[in-house]
Amino acid sequence: MNPLPRPQIEPSALAQRYAQVRAQSLELAAPLSEADAQVQSIPDVSPTKWHLAHVTWFFETFILERHERGFKPFHPHYRVLFNSYYNQVGQQHPRPQRGLVSRPSLAEVKAYRAHVDQRMAALLARTHDPAVDALVELGLQHEQQHQELLLTDIKHVLSCNPLAPVYRASWPLATVAPLPMAWLEQDCGLVEIGHDGSGFAFDNESPRHAVHLRPHALGNRLVTHGEWAEFIADGGYNDPRWWLSAGWEWVRSQGARAPLYWQREDQGQWLSFTLHGLVPIDPHTPITHVSYFEADAFARWAGAQREAWRGARLPTEAEWEHAANALPAAAWAGGNFIESQALHPMPVARSSGNTLAQMAGDVWEWTSSSYAPYPGFKAWDGEVGEYNGKFMVNQYVLRGGSCATPRAHVRASYRNFFPSDARWQFTGVRLARDVE
Repeated sequence: MNPLPRPQIEPSALAQRYAQVRAQSLELAAPLSEADAQVQSIPDVSPTKWHLAHVTWFFETFILERHERGFKPFHPHYRVLFNSYYNQVGQQHPRPQRGLVSRPSLAEVKAYRAHVDQRMAALLARTHDPAVDALVELGLQHEQQHQELLLTDIKHVLSCNPLAPVYRASWPLATVAPLPMAWLEQDCGLVEIGHDGSGFAFDNESPRHAVHLRPHALGNRLVTHGEWAEFIADGGYNDPRWWLSAGWEWVRSQGARAPLYWQREDQGQWLSFTLHGLVPIDPHTPITHVSYFEADAFARWAGAQREAWRGARLPTEAEWEHAANALPAAAWAGGNFIESQALHPMPVARSSGNTLAQMAGDVWEWTSSSYAPYPGFKAWDGEVGEYNGKFMVNQYVLRGGSCATPRAHVRASYRNFFPSDARWQFTGVRLARDVE
């Protein structure tokens, strides 16, 4: 048996947190029109309207349906329409066809949210069941995941519009003197990774266990747009030496020549589509929207072509987590998350000194670790046991959060995961290398 972790929070505080998280989702959707909220640009992307409804479905299906007296669904068809992948709950509307669901309207989805929120408030006011509180906390963590997806998905949607619409106009974000790349040696030997049991964590973060780390060093900062432009200029996307076999097939089949959202002006300058519109790339900001294939190829190129980066590779998730565990709390509190409202990775200043910078926020960092269960892993009990475990195949682990992640949602042990060709998320690169 593996029950959900019980939140260490007073019922009144949980109700307040519920209201805050739910309001944040509506705030993120506020700049969008009804048409914006309807579009599904690729199968991986879900319409904003669907995100708003699905996270509401979660509370209605897993909490109200089971714990509300005299439960009646808001709409009987929503149980199928807004189910994502919970097979134990029942059927789901096909994911690639979510953009075809023109009804309910955005206004009706917001009415659905308000109706469920009212009923949830009443339930939380009269119920003090730790099992219910655990499901509420999971639902809020789930909604925070979808807040990031809402932003990354609408970015892709807007990028497909030839008018290059602006989600939020606030560019440029910052101008700083760049921090030179340096290699910082890390602890090695037998260490422990995995969630330590304090606070919320997803099932895939446990159990805590020992791993052995070889002597290694991590790059003190993330790889930048400017460094990626050098990789392109050196023919990186045209040279199979740097690519895994599957990666090279991906390059050829997709015609990839640069990261997602990059395009070249007639004068040769690189532009990138951002949530602030189409802008020139800032060479000092961390590279983002690259796949695992691209991250691995860049590391191989850098390790062979740059003398100062000789032997570069991607870090393992154990190397990354052990280093992150040593970070002060201020690194997480001050990271570039959704609360900064930059909605783009930020450059790191020279004042960061001889420390690991940008570990928290900015971009999800690809690791070389396949997404697999930890030794002794157990999925949660019940229907929510489908949350993470069944995806532990053909994916790679990412760490650290991004500029679109809620700050309170991530921690050093958090394991994100995507297929090796995914790049519509805010994904980037930190390098590692072995130390002899």
